[in-house]
Amino acid sequence: MNRSTRPILAGVLVLAGATACTADPGPTPTLVASPTASPTETATAAPTDSVPSSPSASPEPSLSLDPPDGSDPRVVAATATADGATLRLTVSSAATERIDEIVLRWPAELDTIVRLAPFTPSDDRISDDSPPLRQEWTKWVVGPGEQGEPAGTISVGWGPLLPGATLDIVLVTTRLAEGPAAFDLQLLAGNDLLSFDGGAPAELRVEVP
Repeated sequence: MNRSTRPILAGVLVLAGATACTADPGPTPTLVASPTASPTETATAAPTDSVPSSPSASPEPSLSLDPPDGSDPRVVAATATADGATLRLTVSSAATERIDEIVLRWPAELDTIVRLAPFTPSDDRISDDSPPLRQEWTKWVVGPGEQGEPAGTISVGWGPLLPGATLDIVLVTTRLAEGPAAFDLQLLAGNDLLSFDGGAPAELRVEVP
């Protein structure tokens, strides 16, 4: 190689080096966007049908009575009036048959508040020179009694009650604790609950002031 060609060759080599430095090294990688996650669906629980709670039994009022096993279809009407000293009951019969004995029955627990008695206790009743003992009531029993009077009750009898007749019954009240007392009072023939007009059981809710 002669000296005149060296500059040309050097220029070619420089040009080749420059070209090599600027050459595209390869295809540019394509950026691929990652798929966007779809929003997660929130599962909603189906509303459950609320089960209605069974109604609770109403509590019995205090000084109440359970109905007796037996009932009597004979119809009576009754009213009760209390004045603080006595409890007066008017009992009328709408039956066509005589009722031998009307029995009034109330809870024995009433005795802790108000005591009911068919007469006013008095020494005159038992004194030697007292007048002959006369009473309109037929029995006074704190149950259990010999004629089926249930435990926890007091039963006082009156009678007889003739068809269409009315009995005026007076019970003496003695206050043992303060405050009014409301209680059940049943009207029975023996131990069978009599009926009011329309077939309702002959039972009153009485209040003593």
